[in-house]
Amino acid sequence: MRTFGERQVYEGPELRMGQLDVELPGGERIWWDVVHLFRSASAVVVDGNGRLLLVQRNRFVIGRLGWELPGGPVDEDEEPQEAAARELEDQTGYRASKLYELLRFSPEPRSVDGEHTIFLTRSPERIDSEIATWDIGRVEWIPLESVPGLVASGEIWAGATLVGLMKYLADER
Repeated sequence: MRTFGERQVYEGPELRMGQLDVELPGGERIWWDVVHLFRSASAVVVDGNGRLLLVQRNRFVIGRLGWELPGGPVDEDEEPQEAAARELEDQTGYRASKLYELLRFSPEPRSVDGEHTIFLTRSPERIDSEIATWDIGRVEWIPLESVPGLVASGEIWAGATLVGLMKYLADER
């Protein structure tokens, strides 16, 4: 398959939508819908007491409340690691001493781009900082052993959080 360009359909602050001019293996050309999301970064934050730091968010687009890893968009002038550190401080009032990359993934590579990078930090430092984002309800340390129950009950359901926790828990086995 080859692509011959893209026409823009919509551009907003959170995403850009377009259509790719694609030649299929048999030679037929079609317009393929594509969504361009911002790059994003999150952090799995654990302490020395077997706990995980999560933020509770109300995802109003789908009307659902859930626990998530702290994280958010990567600005154009920064690296994912810088964004994860910034978002951790803004959303939780904690500062990571060091962030280690766990993995990078694309949520839906068939029609959506927007790489997500997940980091790990251990025993962050509490700083004097108010939570600086409007979409955070609560910030809590959750026992790691409660994660499977929170997933089963639907309280942890966001894709990046599930992927990050699966990777962390698999690595810790």
